[in-house]
Formats: sequence, structure tokens, C-alpha cells
Amino acid sequence: MPISTAEVATERPDRYVKQLVSHLGQRATAEVGADGRGVIALERGQCVLTPGPAHLGLIATAVDADALARVQDVVARHLVRFATQEELRVEWTEPADGDALELVQPVVVDYLETHCTPPDDLLTELVVRTREVAGHAAGMQIAHDEGALLSMLVRLAGARTALELGVFTGYSSLCVARALPADGRLLACDVSEEWTSVAREYWQRAGVADRIDLRIGPALDTLRALPNEPAFDFAFVDADKDNYPAYYEEVVPRLTSGGLVVLDNVFRGGRTFDPAFRDEAVTAIRRVNELVRDDERVESVMLPVRDGVTLARKR
Repeated sequence: MPISTAEVATERPDRYVKQLVSHLGQRATAEVGADGRGVIALERGQCVLTPGPAHLGLIATAVDADALARVQDVVARHLVRFATQEELRVEWTEPADGDALELVQPVVVDYLETHCTPPDDLLTELVVRTREVAGHAAGMQIAHDEGALLSMLVRLAGARTALELGVFTGYSSLCVARALPADGRLLACDVSEEWTSVAREYWQRAGVADRIDLRIGPALDTLRALPNEPAFDFAFVDADKDNYPAYYEEVVPRLTSGGLVVLDNVFRGGRTFDPAFRDEAVTAIRRVNELVRDDERVESVMLPVRDGVTLARKR
């Protein structure tokens, strides 16, 4: 249960951030950013301090429940001590695991899906077909609103050449390929003949099969066999998460100037936020998130779309 938050009513949030960072920085790692956001890192956990209008937001995370309780106690105790001119109440939420976080409320999901351009009959049929043939694995298919976002990004970027890592049954491929001009090309990479056989059928029916070059095999092998030079205007990465850092490093050099790479599942179901999750896939996602943030070759933004989407545009 390593995540807990609190919202403390106060007219002096910036002052308390500075006081906490200054005092606790003597025994821990602590800093304040230019935007006033503070971070206090203790031995087995940390607390993020975010000043807002008439409140101070606290986000405590730790590797386990005992460490979380320690972070909560240290921060709350010192905060109350510093409040000599007002009485502060620090009420932490019940601790929760990262994968228990509700990233998108069902009512929000329903509203999003019913207030964007609706899917046509072919995309709708592909969703039903995927559920029939894939069962629980159908969760690997992107949702309609994310597909609509991909199509819009391809058109806004004016992309003519595109790359996709992770095809599954072809929903995202359809959204990308349809958004390309008639002479556009999509290089699609996947390891499954079974799932991509469904994709091939729907590409054919959509009239975009001639735009898509499907390569079956490990995507890293496919990428490394390509010339190491700019060739793609757009890339969508939605393959095995363990290899995300390697995919990113192979994709960026092959993007044209102004080219866009889209990384899916950067929240990893909330596990990315939770330091208690340390399996290979989660640590790989954290690593690629940091790579993108620190990469001077790109400008980037992370969006709370579904399971988290990062957009990185090559300078």
C-alpha cells in the first residue's frame, strides 16, 4: 500500500514547501523546483509537495507500508510544527497500490467515447471480432478514442511514412494507415502470425493493405536491419514493454526532423507511479519515461489518455 495523498488547506503553501525542504534537506535529499514543486526523498520513500490555490498537495510514495507510514509521519509532523500562525490538518488518504488506482473514471470513459468522431462500421466490427478470437487478450487492443487521436496526429504531422511496433489485430494500424496519403507507407512490426492474420483481413477490406508492409519477427531485429537514418515521419510504439527503452533509442534516429513518436502504456496500469512494483516491464517503462524527459533531441508531453501516452517530437 505505498501511495497516499493529502490536501492541506492553507494560505501559505509556498512558504511551507520551502520550510520543509530546507529543514528536511539536512537529513534527506530535498529540492524545490522553479515552479515551487518540492520533493523530499527519504531512504525508502518520498513526498512530493505541490503548492496550489489555498492548499498544499502532498503525494507520499514508498516501497512498502511501513516506509509509507514513515514518510507520512515525518512530513506531517514537521508541517504542523512549522504552522505557527494557523492550525493545519493533514489527513492522508487510505494507502493504495498503484495498480488499484482508477486511471480513468468509467463515466469519463463513456463521455469521451461518445463525444469524438465515432468509429465506422469496419472498426466497430474489428473490435467485436477481436473480443471473439482473443478473449482476455483483447485488452491489448487500443480504445477508439486513442485510435482517433493517432489518426489526428498523423494528419496534423503531415506524415507520409509511418512505423508501428506492436500490431495485434490491426486496429491502430488501420487508424494510422487511413490517415496517411494514398502514397503513404506504414512499416508494421509484430511477432504473431495468428493475430496479424486478422489485421491483414481488415486492412484489405479497408483498402489500405497496399500501404502496409508487415514484418513478422522481433521488432528490434527489424529496426536494426534498417538504415540508421531519418526515414519516418510518425511512429507508434505499443509492443512488449521490457524493450521500450531499446525501441525508443532505435526509433528516434530514424525519425525525420519534426517527426513524432507516440509511446503507449507509459502508466503501466498505475504501476509506474508505485515504487513497490519493480518487475522488468515496469522498470523499463520508468526508464523510457526518464529517457524521453531528458532527451535533448526531442520535445515531449505525457498525456493521461487511457493508460498514459507520451508524444515526443524530434527537433
